[in-house]
Amino acid sequence: MITSIITVNNLNKTFKDQIALKDVNVDFERGKIHGIIGRNGSGKTVLMKCICGLMSPTSGEINVCGKRVGKDVDFPPEIGFIIETPGFLPNYSALKNLIYLASIRKKIAKDDVIKTINTVGLDPYLKKHVGKYSMGMRQRLGIAQAIMENPDILILDEPMNGLDNRGVKDIKDLLRNLRAEGKTILLASHHMEDITELCDTVCKMNAGMLERADGNGTESFQND
Repeated sequence: MITSIITVNNLNKTFKDQIALKDVNVDFERGKIHGIIGRNGSGKTVLMKCICGLMSPTSGEINVCGKRVGKDVDFPPEIGFIIETPGFLPNYSALKNLIYLASIRKKIAKDDVIKTINTVGLDPYLKKHVGKYSMGMRQRLGIAQAIMENPDILILDEPMNGLDNRGVKDIKDLLRNLRAEGKTILLASHHMEDITELCDTVCKMNAGMLERADGNGTESFQND
């Protein structure tokens, strides 16, 4: 029996006369990595923002862990995400940034933050301000922010951006480990290598519509 952790029903989003999402229907199964591919402007990021509660759909509904987004819950607490460029306080260190963000929901302690920064390959005790970080370092810190509260679901929009080859390998290994722990991951990437190596299913967005590869709206990829 397939257990869907995210269900999207008849989702539409328009901006004035522009259609961003059109009649999107898809279920995302728990404990898998689901790839979303498509050109810039195809609707990938808008779909992810709607699932996170960062953007309200024009019509349709999204259910996360059995709760309707925008009705039962505004921002599903089960979700950690990195969408577009991560934003941090530029004059703070990585540790100070994440401790500040962790203080909002008070779900984790300083030791958890330190452990997470180590997990993504950064030095939690580095005094360097985030404003002086390279793009790759900022991207690693963004991923740390997404995973630090141990969410059940990760929504990652182009998480490999700015990473060198070592960074890409590190993050791929991290995502595989998170899937092994039972996490559900939505991954958007322009690089088909990322998708084919990591994803169990793939959806293609095209002009706001989800192109279905089979009856479930997804195409399966086998991973070793």
